Amino acid sequence: MSVQYRYLKATPIGQPSTQNKRLTFLWRGLSLAVLVIGLAFIGNAALPILYYELTSSRFTHHLASPLSSQGIILGEEAAPDYTNPKIWFPAAPILPPLPSRITHYTLSIPKLKIEEATVQIGGEDLMASLIHYPGTALPGQYGNSVIFGHSVLPQFFNPRDYKTIFSTLPKLEKGDEVWVDYDGIRYRYLVRNIVETSADDVTVLQQNYDNRWISLVTCVPPGTYLKRLIVQAQLVAI
Repeated sequence: MSVQYRYLKATPIGQPSTQNKRLTFLWRGLSLAVLVIGLAFIGNAALPILYYELTSSRFTHHLASPLSSQGIILGEEAAPDYTNPKIWFPAAPILPPLPSRITHYTLSIPKLKIEEATVQIGGEDLMASLIHYPGTALPGQYGNSVIFGHSVLPQFFNPRDYKTIFSTLPKLEKGDEVWVDYDGIRYRYLVRNIVETSADDVTVLQQNYDNRWISLVTCVPPGTYLKRLIVQAQLVAI
């Protein structure tokens, strides 16, 4: 009975086997995929901020001296709770609320697809609604109605989610409409000015009675709390 032998070519010393080559290829491919995904996540957050900074030159940049050095400033050890609009301007005085039987009204911005968003007068939770800053003029009155809204990165914008509702506010331009339904009356405002300012500048809360204004306030650049964007709109006849 004859014995048959089968010979296999040995892998030269120092040269990886076919299996090892495959593992090395898969490992490199996985590493590259992780790198690409990581860069995509970083770009997803950084690009909107970079775009905002490149285009924010069209806004008015107004810095005023703070009224007081008291309050919580971004960068201190205690982390501020930015769901409360009173934290946004730490130097702002606490204004007494204006007498009103109305506690809520609605705001719409057609260009941003925001429809009948709830505005709570004197509220403290921006996750639940927009907030009308207490002590500022009520809609339709002479003075300045100040409304705060939360924002995040614009790609997460949802006009029905109060956590993201003002994320696209920088897209507004002069002449855009803002509608307010208050106490059974509908008011039409037109954007007149867009201002980028610091958290120390509380002039947005000032009450000038030359006309009837509304100021929409959010944080910029998108996804940060570094500065404030103020969209100022004037009441016009319907």
